[in-house]
Amino acid sequence: MKDGKFLTMAFESSCDETAVAVLADGRQVLSNVISSQIDIFKNYGGVVPEIAARHHLENINEVMDRALREAGVTLKEIDLIGVTHGPGLVGALLIGIATAKAVAYAADIPLIGVHHIMGHISANFIQFPRLQPPFTALVTSGGHTNIADMQSYTCCKVIGSTRDDAVGEAYDKVARVLGLGYPGGPKIDKIAREGDPQAIHFKRIMLEKDSYDFSFSGLKTAVLNYINSAKQSGREINRADVAAGFQQAVIDVIVEKSMAAARKMDYGKLALAGGVAANSKLRAELEKACRKENIELYVPEPVLCTDNAAMIGCAAYYRYMAGERDGLDIDAYASLPL
Repeated sequence: MKDGKFLTMAFESSCDETAVAVLADGRQVLSNVISSQIDIFKNYGGVVPEIAARHHLENINEVMDRALREAGVTLKEIDLIGVTHGPGLVGALLIGIATAKAVAYAADIPLIGVHHIMGHISANFIQFPRLQPPFTALVTSGGHTNIADMQSYTCCKVIGSTRDDAVGEAYDKVARVLGLGYPGGPKIDKIAREGDPQAIHFKRIMLEKDSYDFSFSGLKTAVLNYINSAKQSGREINRADVAAGFQQAVIDVIVEKSMAAARKMDYGKLALAGGVAANSKLRAELEKACRKENIELYVPEPVLCTDNAAMIGCAAYYRYMAGERDGLDIDAYASLPL
């Protein structure tokens, strides 16, 4: 506690970002330090779990110390420790969890485990101090694509999810075959601005009537088939047009399903979360659709969309305030129901 404010320190290490943050009263970010491994994995074309875990181990103490310094607080003033315990890469998660447990035990501070997706959704509470549940949430990231009913600060009901590739995963795979490199999302978003989204039509996979689920594997395969066919016949491949056509097909599906869910829940609020939420085209299309439907759209700034510890601290704070507690026996989970 400092100046009458409840302080939470949180750890996030589910993939390739080592992150530690300090928050006051759950929503005020005092520090949000992120050590990214993106430059390392550009050479591999994607995240290598063992290497990611090794770098988390090397970086996490330094990142924690910096987060405390930037927040201007000491460990003795921290009231709560939050940590991502799933889903994610188990080896990477274990580094964050082991550090959080050690700090919680040594300093006798309560510990809360946080679901990674609840963290992403909670980023909106940081960006928009007046936002309160209930609302419809759209989570789009490298490993997740979900539509959820955010019923309270701690209770979330999933009504739609991906049946195969998550949207970010599809972006990475298409970017790889186009020779754009890693990470695929920002690179496709950038090159697609130079292309014509109508030049190459890819089928929109809507699944069953009234389904809020997603499937991007077929779309990814369609792009691969188009590229292979063009190469075999000697046709020139316009990468910008392919990227634009692929991205438009993805966004058309996401927007249509998200708006249908928002209409059904009738909260008048749609919150975007996850790394793909930083995509400029997705933001623009959702803003247009929400204006038409008179639905208020909430989109966090890019640093709060990608993996960070501030969102984990916010989610941990609300779990704690709801009376929830975890012990030092919490574990890491590669998959974890929401």
